[in-house]
Amino acid sequence: MPEIETDRLLLIITGVQLKAELGDRPLAYRIEAEIRRLLDELLEKPAPGELPALVPVVLSDVYFLNNDAIQNRPFIAIGGPGMNMVSASLVEELPTALTIENVLVVQMDLDLKDLRCSVWGMDHLSTVRAVETFIVKGYLETFVKGVVEKQKAEPAGE
Repeated sequence: MPEIETDRLLLIITGVQLKAELGDRPLAYRIEAEIRRLLDELLEKPAPGELPALVPVVLSDVYFLNNDAIQNRPFIAIGGPGMNMVSASLVEELPTALTIENVLVVQMDLDLKDLRCSVWGMDHLSTVRAVETFIVKGYLETFVKGVVEKQKAEPAGE
């Protein structure tokens, strides 16, 4: 298998706890599918044999936190601070773009200077609602467009 070019990755991070694996990982794959759809609209198709400019990938918080090579990549953390260590680390760092008191939270920098997001609810059903709101209300599309613009400004391999 060829070496993975980490500078092309757009990360979707879930927790490793069983509840996170069972509940949040499927939500992460939902976001991954939506990102792929958006990238098909926003980016030119790569030439045969050429790698895509951006590749969404779902991975665990433990893998992310233990791998320096991917620490600077844009990401979306799925699941609350009790389920996802990355979400927990962002509670005080990222601005809140949307909150429904005691139900769900979307944290992201709407100016897109910081390409990190955290999407979660107070329980699994609320996290499902948070992810759907993140997609339907255009937060995901805004985020992906910001990542694409940054990637165009700093092409992979540089």
